[in-house]
Amino acid sequence: MKIFIAGASGAIGSQLVPQLVARGHEVVGTTRSAAKTGTLRALGAEPVIVDVLDPDAVADVVAKAEPEVIVHQATALAGPLSMRNVKRMAAATNRLRSEGTDHLLAAGRAVGVGRFVAQSNFAMLERAGGPVADESGRIEPNPPADGKEAADAMRHLEEAVTGITWADGIVLRYGGFYGPGTGIEAAPDAVMAGLIRKRRFPIVGGGGGVWSMVHIVDAASATVAAIERGKPGIYHVADDEPAPVRDFLPVLARALGAKPPRRVPAWVARLLAGRAAVDTMTRVRGISSEKAKRELGWTLQYPSWRTGFTEGLG
Repeated sequence: MKIFIAGASGAIGSQLVPQLVARGHEVVGTTRSAAKTGTLRALGAEPVIVDVLDPDAVADVVAKAEPEVIVHQATALAGPLSMRNVKRMAAATNRLRSEGTDHLLAAGRAVGVGRFVAQSNFAMLERAGGPVADESGRIEPNPPADGKEAADAMRHLEEAVTGITWADGIVLRYGGFYGPGTGIEAAPDAVMAGLIRKRRFPIVGGGGGVWSMVHIVDAASATVAAIERGKPGIYHVADDEPAPVRDFLPVLARALGAKPPRRVPAWVARLLAGRAAVDTMTRVRGISSEKAKRELGWTLQYPSWRTGFTEGLG
């Protein structure tokens, strides 16, 4: 098939492109940076420079590409994790998940794509219920005030994509990425790993938030499976061991050669990072990927973060 990937130069796009090319697909990949076109070409994609927030530009490049499938992986989650930059990245990503989704859907409908696959995330799921959610879980309807825009954007993306009738609309709710290119990796300049090494990524409160993790190679292979044989709807994409932050974060720190993470009271973290960040560390629910394994025939190279942190950080 001919596949158009928005955000092809990002962490998952960099893994997804070569997997698709290896399976005989033709890939057109977008980036906002001219400096990244050479990398995309080396991975096997035809690069195009476009801002997904520009509807006319999106319509033009999609019309020229004439893809059979559009994959929406565009985010703005890159750069240093200063408070100001985090807010900027979050705001830009929210726009990509709302306005950007609409632009890509409109362009896809105009050229008659048969399938539209979009990136969502486990961290916004409703807090009510048990520690692990299946695909029937909805986006949290009453998030903290400083997380409302992110929840609204994610909800818009999921409803817009699963609501289309002119193509197969598929949403992939990924677990937390780790591995090469994600920031949680062995590279000395990796942003998140750097915070963990400096003990600036603490366990907040009791550390009871249940996180689901997924190695970036496994996330990409699940996306390939969804592109090739997914049915309309939502699929969860994570490993087989959802775990509280207090359990997995010390193991990750040890794998990165860091000292154990500090512990910070929730009220202190709220003052420093906001209520939404504390909510994610203390109340988030993990996800089950049984549907993806059953319906997509997806298998994990790293079925647990325990082996992934040891063998897959790059």
